[in-house]
Amino acid sequence: MDGLSEEQRLQSAKTLTAVLYALYAASCLFGVTAVVAIIVNYVKRDDVAGTYLESHFRWQIRTFWFGLLWMVLGWLTLILLVGWLVLTANGVWLIYRIVKGWLHLNDGKPMYPPAGAL
Repeated sequence: MDGLSEEQRLQSAKTLTAVLYALYAASCLFGVTAVVAIIVNYVKRDDVAGTYLESHFRWQIRTFWFGLLWMVLGWLTLILLVGWLVLTANGVWLIYRIVKGWLHLNDGKPMYPPAGAL
């Protein structure tokens, strides 16, 4: 037992989640930070299972993989000039996802509504 209360564990996980959002934001300048963040997402995923932070980890993981997909498609179509549009749209979408996630985290809200809440 590590001696931490459940509240302390949740606060620690919330801090880690904020750090991961910062790493994803830094990836706009230094792409390698997103790789570090996705590795941490997968390694620490079990630590947030069953908490509202689990939805943030899912949000971050999906943001990484879809962002990577659209970045690759953008680079592949760059010669057709449509790639510039794809890369620009992807950049805007990534910023939106990071900001929305960070704001929800700051408010202590999950990223997805609970099942049956609609």
